Amino acid sequence: MAKNTICLWYDKDAEAAARFYSETFPDSAVLAVHRAPSDYPAGREGDVLTVEFTVAGVTCLGLNGGAAFKHNEAFSFQIATDDQAETDRYWDAIVGNGGQESACGWCKDKWGVSWQITPRALTEALAAGGDEAKRAFEAMMDMRKIDVAAIEAARRG
Repeated sequence: MAKNTICLWYDKDAEAAARFYSETFPDSAVLAVHRAPSDYPAGREGDVLTVEFTVAGVTCLGLNGGAAFKHNEAFSFQIATDDQAETDRYWDAIVGNGGQESACGWCKDKWGVSWQITPRALTEALAAGGDEAKRAFEAMMDMRKIDVAAIEAARRG
């Protein structure tokens, strides 16, 4: 196990979530599935208790802890994309698999985990500062999924 691992609490679907992430994002994998050695408040002996996995190179542990805690936007994965096709692919995978759209490049997967699908064109526009950044930011504020061409057009003025 890595020195620092993100632990994500799931009701009961940590393995399904980890498998979805590993199929969706490069440099992602399910590394191990551990079963409960005895009954616990959210499950029975033999149920999947934890899943070790990576998401785009980030080490994670999924814990099937029951319904006590829900995911929220205070934590999100931010995935940098190189172009509109990659942005569309990740957005469509998350939203199209039972997830939901939000604003400004944010969406949630069907387990409630928040994702920011962020084209590098947007990050670069905001980092440029000044009027370029302001125009790109204002364009982004009206978007759900980020439209790279619209960000680039706003940046140019």
